[in-house]
Amino acid sequence: MELSPIVFNGRQFIQSYNNGKFQISGQQFYGSVIIFPEKTIEWDVSTYKFISIKNLKPVTELYNDVDLLLIGCGTKFVPRPDKLHSTLKDINITLEWMDTGAACRTFNVLLSEERRVVAALVAT
Repeated sequence: MELSPIVFNGRQFIQSYNNGKFQISGQQFYGSVIIFPEKTIEWDVSTYKFISIKNLKPVTELYNDVDLLLIGCGTKFVPRPDKLHSTLKDINITLEWMDTGAACRTFNVLLSEERRVVAALVAT
């Protein structure tokens, strides 16, 4: 899936997502990632089943700087885990759970609006 070629000065931008890889601000990533406005890191999660508050620590450590966490749960939508939602809510992070393609598109739009958003994206 190719996304529109909008340029964000100094910000991460998801250019494409396909077959378990992402093109983000000119760099390729194979496998799952967490994308902050200013950087992208690899994320050791191969399926939505392994998403936990523990492996979201890079996000929760910055909870004062994050309003919204988009989680792309993979190629197909599955219901979000209620416990994860309530745990994030307790630290004032809103969780939006969707398939990874939708999360990629949403991240770019929210970033263009200068929202304090992070995306955790499962590649498969």
